[in-house]
Amino acid sequence: MAQPFLKKDDDHDDEVDYSPFLGIEKGAVLQEARVFNDPQLDPRRCSQVITKLLYLLNQGETFTKVEATEVFFAVTKLFQSRDLGLRRMVYVIIKELSPSADEVIIVTSSLMKDMTSKTDMYRANAIRVLCQITDGTLLTQIERYLKQAIVDKNPVVASAALVSGIRLLQTNPEIVKRWSNEVQEAVQSRAALVQFHALALLHQIRQNDRLAVNKLVSSLTRGSVRSPLAQCLLIRYTSQVTRESASNTQTGDRPFYDFLEGCLRHKAEMVIFEAARAITELNGVTSRELTPAITVLQLFLSSTKPVLRFAAVRTLNKVAMTHPIAVTNCNIDMESLISDQNRSIATLAITTLLKTGNESSVDRLMKQITTFMSDIADEFKIVVIEAIRSLCLKFPLKHRSLMNFLSNILREEGGFEYKKAIVDSIVILIRDIPEAKESGLLHLCEFIEDCEFTYLSTQILHFLGIEGPKTSDPSKYIRYIYNRVHLENATVRAGAVSTLAKFGAMVDSLKPRIFVLLRRCLFDTDDEVRDRATLYLNTLGADGAVEDMKEFLFGSLDIPLVNLERSLKNYEPSEESFDINSVPKEVKIQPLAEKKAPGKKPTGLGGPPPAPPSTIDAYEKLLSSIPEFANFGKLFKSSAPVELTEAETEYAVNVVKHIFDGHVVFQYNCTNTIPEQLLENVTVIVDASEAEEFAEVASKPLRSLPYDSPGQTFVAFEKPEGVPAVGKFSNMLRFIVKEVDPSTGEAEDDGVEDEYQLEELEVVAADYMLKVGVSNFRNAWESMGPDCERVDEYDLGPRENLAEAVNAVINLLGMQPCEGTEVVPSNSRSHTCLLSGVYIGNVKVLVRLQFGIDGPKDVAMKLAVRSEDEAVSDAIHEIVASG
Repeated sequence: MAQPFLKKDDDHDDEVDYSPFLGIEKGAVLQEARVFNDPQLDPRRCSQVITKLLYLLNQGETFTKVEATEVFFAVTKLFQSRDLGLRRMVYVIIKELSPSADEVIIVTSSLMKDMTSKTDMYRANAIRVLCQITDGTLLTQIERYLKQAIVDKNPVVASAALVSGIRLLQTNPEIVKRWSNEVQEAVQSRAALVQFHALALLHQIRQNDRLAVNKLVSSLTRGSVRSPLAQCLLIRYTSQVTRESASNTQTGDRPFYDFLEGCLRHKAEMVIFEAARAITELNGVTSRELTPAITVLQLFLSSTKPVLRFAAVRTLNKVAMTHPIAVTNCNIDMESLISDQNRSIATLAITTLLKTGNESSVDRLMKQITTFMSDIADEFKIVVIEAIRSLCLKFPLKHRSLMNFLSNILREEGGFEYKKAIVDSIVILIRDIPEAKESGLLHLCEFIEDCEFTYLSTQILHFLGIEGPKTSDPSKYIRYIYNRVHLENATVRAGAVSTLAKFGAMVDSLKPRIFVLLRRCLFDTDDEVRDRATLYLNTLGADGAVEDMKEFLFGSLDIPLVNLERSLKNYEPSEESFDINSVPKEVKIQPLAEKKAPGKKPTGLGGPPPAPPSTIDAYEKLLSSIPEFANFGKLFKSSAPVELTEAETEYAVNVVKHIFDGHVVFQYNCTNTIPEQLLENVTVIVDASEAEEFAEVASKPLRSLPYDSPGQTFVAFEKPEGVPAVGKFSNMLRFIVKEVDPSTGEAEDDGVEDEYQLEELEVVAADYMLKVGVSNFRNAWESMGPDCERVDEYDLGPRENLAEAVNAVINLLGMQPCEGTEVVPSNSRSHTCLLSGVYIGNVKVLVRLQFGIDGPKDVAMKLAVRSEDEAVSDAIHEIVASG
């Protein structure tokens, strides 16, 4: 709007960032706004001033209360003008100014008049503005007009009302839910946008009612949706319903699959792609189900439209991670995309080929990658790195050329995430491919000579300290490490000192030279570097046992750092010194109200995942405060809550299992979801007939359970001390129901005894294992020794893939995966998984699982267990054998 009056100088022709709003100031614009008060309005000039005001508001300029009020009142006078362009600008500025409640009244009458105007543009915009600036009180007055607008013949008006409904659903849901009939009618509209907006609003109205969403999807999948946009939305809702119903479906039939497959033949490309993507993202999708979607995506690969090629190749890239064989048919088409002008498409094509290609094509693909790595963004470079890492693990014989490629790009310019991805890949290759260790360590040494990232330098130095002393010639790494003491910041220098000490401890021939280097570090300017040098000189020079020294330098801290930090913060200085044995060792569970955050991919460097915040301390205090449980001793473990009722039932109940040496306490967390009822004397009657080793010894009922106020009832069982007893328990919630008067909130005196059946509960072997990680599994394994080691092999039967088998064993044992080994590379036929934990009785346990595919889908497993007690090692094998 401002272009006509702010012309660009000829001298500025070459200036790229020229703006027509250059140099405008708030004060000057507010002065110009006085034109709104002119008796003879100039629509063009008024529009230009509003444009400037909008620019200032969107640039973050703040208007004082007085300034905003003055502008608002001046703008309301522009309703006199009949100019369509100016009226549209008035609507926009009113929305942006967000007037207060007392100011809204001034403009309401004008907007309501526009809502009933014969000019459709007025009606549509007035609806949008009114719904944004009004509160619930005024909304009830205009509700009738909004309902009429939803079914209006003009699609612009109908869409405006529906979009406003979507916005109002967040603030006034009860009002919007009353429009269901009108919205249902709008879903049948012939106008594309109206149908799209109506479907979006109808789904949001019903989204908390799973049955209603199922009915909506079932009715619409029969072919009443014409709009491509609405069809895409319906495909997404269908996928959601399919995912939710998958767990409840006993047969092999997948609901709505035929509808998704039918959408692959739609005339609109966006619908075809949405359907293809939905099929590829189905849980447990089979090769037969994938075939039609892959065929459609293959056709998109040769499209003239870059956006279609990009969408297809990105989807195929994701499919290749889980079903590489299904994507193999597209390899010829993707090879032609390697030379695509769009580098994003080329990158995704080549990384997909890396996942689906064979060993003979590796060298050819690597040459093609090298030609364009410098032309693509870091985000896509990381995708390439991850693909190369998977390829190297798939074809270990090709590690030399792949490692050289990684080292070459490591020297090039790039951001932190990109460099970290390369370093992590090299570290994983060194760990998994023994032949790659020497060359990989040298590549990392050369990188830290010119590394600008402190985090990466310290992590590489730590890794060098672990792996370097085990190589054929450890002395060649000393120069690189000691250079860091002279050339880097204090953090890296301190890391270098620790790494030198590890070489001195592990390699006797290097110890005298290490001593000389550490003594030079005593004069460093940083106190941390000096302190470390002093500590290690005294440790290495002491006469104590070599094993003790190695344990000090290489031993893992078997306490989660967050627990140690919390205990230190809570420690009050006194005559008693801080006792590290008092720090809880469990990887803490999250509070009941919190949801678990999605896990991140494991990295090559670093130890076990950090422990989340916990309620374990609160549980311990709660149980010790109940006299019936006070003499049970120290709490060993509290489980995550297990749901015993379906979602949205009359009563919500979950249970937490508290494990002691000789007892198990069930804490039933109950919530009454019926406003008209008060529950009293709430107990859970537990039948332990299928848990022979357990005997009920105590229970604590809940006196009163008002509406929406959670409470707890407890039942305690005795079991053989130190024994991992297992069993199944059936549960019945018993209580007295009293009706509540809604007007007064008071309950009746008389009540009725009632019962409510809960789901069954199991105590399993994993309940007796704490998830406790170790930062260095190999050292912990070696220090544990083979005395209490037990090894055996097991046939796990047919499985979909190795990942399923690995997850099943991890869940069965309830142990903490170490070093990211719970992640199985796609298409892998063998895998090693490392687990650690603490068994009941505070016995440390380490497990090494080796999986292999024997036959088409049969999985074989070799289980090696080391612990501090051979009886515990035998117990772990018994758990697997019986599981």
